[in-house]
Amino acid sequence: MEDVRAILARNIKAARSLLGWSQEELAARAEIDRTYISGVERQVRNPTITVVAKVAKAIGTTTADLLTDRSN
Repeated sequence: MEDVRAILARNIKAARSLLGWSQEELAARAEIDRTYISGVERQVRNPTITVVAKVAKAIGTTTADLLTDRSN
């Protein structure tokens, strides 16, 4: 199984791309620092479930959806 941080990073990047948002835009909407979003996307941060939930809410999806591997 792929590392959950890699799955999360890929799903956040994909959602941002579909929405046409920058990391700054997502960070502002999720009330998280932009550098933290960058760290999550680069897999150097290990976000809490609270952070994942904030990102999911900002994107308009669920926490489970952000953690679901769709690469297969």
